[in-house]
Amino acid sequence: MVPQQRWFEDFALGERFVLPSRTMTEAIFLAFQAASGDNHPVHYDVEYCRARGMPHMLAHGYQVVIQTAAGAGMFPHMVEESLKGFLEQSSRFLHPVFVGDTLYAALEVDEVTPQRTTGVLGLRSTVHNQKGVLVMEGRQRYLLRRRPA
Repeated sequence: MVPQQRWFEDFALGERFVLPSRTMTEAIFLAFQAASGDNHPVHYDVEYCRARGMPHMLAHGYQVVIQTAAGAGMFPHMVEESLKGFLEQSSRFLHPVFVGDTLYAALEVDEVTPQRTTGVLGLRSTVHNQKGVLVMEGRQRYLLRRRPA
């Protein structure tokens, strides 16, 4: 199902986009470690982590952030014609994420700043774990075209 094309003025404050959930497996940790080049043992050595009081390997912060990638949901299909650019992203890491945790990400419109021919769309990003604990929050900002005349 292809969603209807949306332009800057089609978005409303408070609108939510739920992204697919994902369980953090050892394979995901190893793939992220290989892709990022981060070789600290806290991210790939179970025994190292357990010797330091952790239940399993600790997710890298960026590994949690990527769960909020708008491309994982319908958003990029909605703005296929209107998206001009991804402007910025910020995050705060509130609780640890370990192998076995299931993460639930969502984006919520928290800014609609019109400009002459474009507008800035701000999205609050959140990631909760399977216990409902907020493990990460942040923001993303996009530049979108306004509806053509």
